[in-house]
Amino acid sequence: MDDTGDWTELHRGRTVLVTGAGAGLGATLARHYAGAGARVMVNNRHRREGEPSAEKVARSLRAEGWDATADLHAIDAPDAAAGIRSALEERYGGLDTLVLNAGINGTASRIASMDPAAFAQVMAVNFTANVALVQALLPLLERSAAGRILFVSSSAGLHGLYGRAHYAASKGAMNAFALTLAAELRRRGIGVNLLLPYADTAMTEDVGAAVMAHFAADKVAPAALWLTSPQCQATGEMWIAGGGHFRRAMTVETQGTTVPAFGPRDGGAIAAAAADLDGLRPFTDGEAAFRDVLAAIDRG
Repeated sequence: MDDTGDWTELHRGRTVLVTGAGAGLGATLARHYAGAGARVMVNNRHRREGEPSAEKVARSLRAEGWDATADLHAIDAPDAAAGIRSALEERYGGLDTLVLNAGINGTASRIASMDPAAFAQVMAVNFTANVALVQALLPLLERSAAGRILFVSSSAGLHGLYGRAHYAASKGAMNAFALTLAAELRRRGIGVNLLLPYADTAMTEDVGAAVMAHFAADKVAPAALWLTSPQCQATGEMWIAGGGHFRRAMTVETQGTTVPAFGPRDGGAIAAAAADLDGLRPFTDGEAAFRDVLAAIDRG
């Protein structure tokens, strides 16, 4: 693991929950938080016999002298949210940072032949379970001096992904939920952001080893550590991170055009004017976007 010494000033003594941390990116994030002095709860469902993956990760962190404990709840189980909250309160007495990393990508399938049950399962794990966790854990985060929530999403939720509509839809729903949550919590001191990673994990094994060699999970961790630090005052932001490359993603609207009537021959000209990229702007939420359209209409 890269040296996290510089991060200890930001995370020492904070309590962090990382879901889906039995392997891959989640385990990497758990190691970085623990190395930065945080107390880490490593969550991952136990699928097979033998030592649970979450316990294996937590044990390895404890062996290095860090404070870590395992939680074996499957986040989509009916009692998961309440059980995780109880475990956090019993073990650490609260929560400062919630990293919602757990997710599945489902079986690749075109929309026309996609199994509705498979679609529902991906939505249940990637979206609905995270909603329940947020609702259950918000009271703990509100007691923190600097509560932070990080949703681990995907660029598929921005652009779609051929053959994985269920995955893209679940991440798109996550993006919208997180941005709404950020707007609701903006004045309450809880930062809510999204991390859209490119990382070499089991979920990307079909991409190819040569390509994914550029995308070690360790190179994503600094973005997570920054976005969840007390010093980071950003909220409602989407960060793409991978291979040491970082960029912001956002939904923007053009200035558009207002016309007195839209006739059958006007479509081309109106489309060109509406698509003019000069003056692109983001909005804090849907209401702000609506007010801007109203103002444009009033201006004529």
